[in-house]
Amino acid sequence: MSATVPLTQEISFDRAASASVAEKRRVDSVDLLRGLIMVIMMLDHTRDFVHRDAFTFDPTDVNKTWPLLFFTRWITHFCAPLFVFLAGTGSYFQGMRGKAKSDLSRFLVSRGIWLIVLELLVIRPLIFFNFHYNILVAFLQVMWAIGWSMIVLAAVIHLPRRAIIISSIAVIALHNLLDSVHTTTWRGPGSPVPGFLASLWKILHEQSVIFPFGAHGPMALALYPLIPWVAVMAAGYAVGSVYGLEGKTRRELLYKMGGATTLGFFILRGINVYGDPVKWAHYPTLAKTVMSFFAVSKYPPSLLYLMMTIGPGLIFLAWFDDRKRGALSRIFIVYGRVPLFFYVLQWLTAHTIAVVASLIVGKPTAFLFSDLGFGPPPPSTFGFGLGTVFVFWLIGAALLYPLCKWFAGVKARRKDWWLSYM
Repeated sequence: MSATVPLTQEISFDRAASASVAEKRRVDSVDLLRGLIMVIMMLDHTRDFVHRDAFTFDPTDVNKTWPLLFFTRWITHFCAPLFVFLAGTGSYFQGMRGKAKSDLSRFLVSRGIWLIVLELLVIRPLIFFNFHYNILVAFLQVMWAIGWSMIVLAAVIHLPRRAIIISSIAVIALHNLLDSVHTTTWRGPGSPVPGFLASLWKILHEQSVIFPFGAHGPMALALYPLIPWVAVMAAGYAVGSVYGLEGKTRRELLYKMGGATTLGFFILRGINVYGDPVKWAHYPTLAKTVMSFFAVSKYPPSLLYLMMTIGPGLIFLAWFDDRKRGALSRIFIVYGRVPLFFYVLQWLTAHTIAVVASLIVGKPTAFLFSDLGFGPPPPSTFGFGLGTVFVFWLIGAALLYPLCKWFAGVKARRKDWWLSYM
């Protein structure tokens, strides 16, 4: 039968097959990186629920931490910025597959709203294992930031690509100029708590507690100020255009962008003048000095924080693009294909593991159903050592793998509209 097919048609079939393989590899490289950072993210959340010092001090506090604990927290810094960045890249991929910009805008708005609702009504109870909305009405984290960033991106995608690149880089590079704007004295009329403008500013750029219903109402923590995160997603969308290039050219460009960004981090951090509100310092030991150098600010994400994380992320995207997929890579790809599904379940899994482990060894569990950091401190017997954190993290990730593989299969087989929101 193939002998009767014209040569030109055979060539077109070959090109189509090659294009399909290339498309799969480039998307797999994004899923691989996303899956890797999400599993690392689970390490951080497992530490939150399991480690004995999780609610005692900040693990990046150079004066209280130690190298392994610092690294356990520091490595998870890569998760949120790359998660948001790759959400922008994934949005660009939808346009590459033929979705009109008007349709893409509508989808981004609706999915953004869905993620905000999910943050408020589903993720908050999974973090705290309670419904104390009368105390903490909202814990505004990464899904909140991604949701609003998608809503803004719905408008941004209609700008010229050059304008998107310039504006996103400008916001990322310059937003630290706003660090000196504080809202401590901005009060509502006759109110002891921040007024509307102060609360709005905290949501936009100053991580803090707000009181959306007044001084006597419940509080909300704006953990992820929106201004820099919106720019990170827009930058990820702009970088998505790189995936329209031929493989070798694409990888070279990703390596150059990632290398320049990473080098820029070391230079700018070394100068120690701009890019992060906290300067690094020399300590009596090399370990503390190194930790101080890498202890950059996440809330909001400083320029140096974003350079430190997104730069290597771009390098890994290039490296994953042209590498043979081993067993471990295929596992991470499965996680990366169902990011929201994994994200929601990892909160439930990490928290449940902490409760079950505490029950088994006879530790009190009431704190794990409390307002975690917004109420009384944990009991002296709370938590486990850092080694146990790593064991429980690996157990949790392993428990989620079959569920993620099943759901990834569902998404691959079916085209129901609601699956695009998961």
